[in-house]
Amino acid sequence: MKPFVVGAIFARGGSKGLPRKNVRLLNGKPLIGYAIETALASQLINRVIVSTDDPEIAAISKEYGAEVPFMRPPELAQDDSPEWLAWRHAIQMLGEVPDMPRMDVMVSIPTTSPLRTVADVDRCIKKLLDSDADLVISVKPSDRNPYFNMVTLDKAGFASLVFSSDQIIDRRQDAPRVFEIIPIAYALHPEFVFNANSMFEGKVKAVVVPAERAIDIDTELDFKFAEFLMKQY
Repeated sequence: MKPFVVGAIFARGGSKGLPRKNVRLLNGKPLIGYAIETALASQLINRVIVSTDDPEIAAISKEYGAEVPFMRPPELAQDDSPEWLAWRHAIQMLGEVPDMPRMDVMVSIPTTSPLRTVADVDRCIKKLLDSDADLVISVKPSDRNPYFNMVTLDKAGFASLVFSSDQIIDRRQDAPRVFEIIPIAYALHPEFVFNANSMFEGKVKAVVVPAERAIDIDTELDFKFAEFLMKQY
């Protein structure tokens, strides 16, 4: 039987770094619209829902074709609210929706990476379904490497590498490859979210996405850079 997959978009009304970013127009479209359209275009996703505490976000989400079957409570939409708890809330609430089949996979599609492709999201879903992973994240090759050019400073101001190695590493190319988590998609089994308190308590696999699609909008500069890149393609 084909697994039932829910595409979930989590969008708070508040944002200190870039106020109202989820409804701000990016190249003529609300930022959240890109995540919704990507989810709707996936052949692997059966339903697309939005979890939000904000009436304007809810209205725009419905205009773009997403369902808003519940509103997120304010205590799960603060700057310090763990996303993990918003995931749990969404899974619980979806279990109470009358016409919603039992969910096999939830894929969270953050609003802040509008340059992702449908294929990027589908690769995360497929890797979850084709493996014994509890969760699949998306990553990109890191520009900085903790074995080579990332340091900590002690109280006296002396620098040390974040990670030391038995061998001397003089070139970045000789250091172990490291990757940066990016908010393209998080594909997960719902039961894992209730049995753990963070993603790395389980088996985690990753899908590598090229840097040109990996932008994460958090500041005004990020927003302008995303708009610039969109106009190049």
